[in-house]
Amino acid sequence: MVTEVFLDEVKLKVTDYRENVICDPISKKELHHIAIEFKVTSEEYHKVTTLLYEQNFNVKVPLTKLEFRGTIANYSTSITNLYKEDEVGIFKLELMEMR
Repeated sequence: MVTEVFLDEVKLKVTDYRENVICDPISKKELHHIAIEFKVTSEEYHKVTTLLYEQNFNVKVPLTKLEFRGTIANYSTSITNLYKEDEVGIFKLELMEMR
């Protein structure tokens, strides 16, 4: 099971991972799509959200050797205020390979 995914050089310890390939209707090219879930503590919150504001990343999944340039297709979190000490949120993130 995949337990880590890198966005640029930042390692995320994932608790859920799904991977598939989607055919782009315009280019007919196969594009990678991954969906991940990971925990974010109040201490990590600023670093992670600042990273996600970038929108586009070099995505690496070491276990499967998957690498692509990706963009956020969908994003959600279980909590919106992780500035309180000792809080933990669940982040869900979908990344699509860029054309």
